[in-house]
Order: sequence, then structure tokens, then C-alpha cells
Amino acid sequence: MHEIEPFYRWRDDYIAAEDPRSPFYNTEYSEFYFDKQLYNYLIHPQWDDFGSTTLYIKVLYTDYERQYSIIEFIGEWNDAISNDIMLLKREILELMIDEGIHKFILIGENVLNFHSSEDSYYEEWFQDVEDGWIAGINFTPHVIEEFRSSNIDYYINFGGQLDDLAWRTLKPVQIFKKVEEILTKRLGA
Repeated sequence: MHEIEPFYRWRDDYIAAEDPRSPFYNTEYSEFYFDKQLYNYLIHPQWDDFGSTTLYIKVLYTDYERQYSIIEFIGEWNDAISNDIMLLKREILELMIDEGIHKFILIGENVLNFHSSEDSYYEEWFQDVEDGWIAGINFTPHVIEEFRSSNIDYYINFGGQLDDLAWRTLKPVQIFKKVEEILTKRLGA
């Protein structure tokens, strides 16, 4: 677990800790001291803590002009016990929405499980981005099924090409345009 680093190839283009509009502005990281953990497993110190004990994130890229952000996740998304969506919404997403971000690309290939509670925070988030969207890419099939069985897929777009997007080979704007194209076709169909 400690060897899974957040994606770092875009650091020449964007670093959340250096963005004065980012919730993680001025965050300092250690390359050697592992200060975060999922249960009994240490995780790489570059992941960001937003208050959850089981889920960590990394804001990989934010484009204020195009109003989108790409966020990578690791861990167990647990709304049932720790209300991760409430923490994520209040501590991170609302700050980003206040800065004009209305399109969210969530990378979930390192999300191990999802445990639902209620969907009110997802509904609130969905309403807050009114002209935007929320897309989940590369979540594992069992996690997507857990989201779907709780009807969270009404608020977060999953499925089809979003489930197997080769995002690591693309630049952020290419991912944004690809996801936007997929979602535009869905809405137009």
C-alpha cells in the first residue's frame, strides 16, 4: 500500500500545494516519513488527508478557466461509518465550487470498497455543480456496483468508456475533453 503514489507526471503543470486557490495550498509533504495509514497499512505521504480515516485524495489538476478538477482517490470510501462524502463535500468540494469548479473527474482505481449511507450529500453536490458534472473513471466493477446499488450513479457518472479510460497517457485537458465528449453523447442520446 505504501508504494502506491498519487499520479505525479503532471507536477510540471499543476501542484495543489502551490495553488493559492486550492484547499491544499501550502501543504508540506515528507518523502520519508509515512504519517498516513489505511487501517494497519501505511500509505505514501504524498496523499492528502481531508478528515477521513479510510479515504485519501490527491488533487492532480485544476483548471479554473475550464472549471474542472481531476482528483485521484485511495482507500475505502465509507459513508456508513465515517460519512466520507460529508467530509469530502464540506472540507474540499465546497471550497473548489466556491472557486468556480463545476466539473469533477474522480479517479477511483485505488478505491477498495464503497459503503453507502444516504445520498443527500451527493444530491447536494450534484445541485451545486448545476451546469457541470461529476464523472468517476476507472473505478473497479464491484465498487461501481456498490455505488449503483445505492443509486449514487444518479449523481456520479460511471460506465462505458469511463470504466476503462487510459488516462495516464493523456494530458489533463485531453482527459477533460474526452470525459466531456462521453458525457455530452450520453446526455444527447
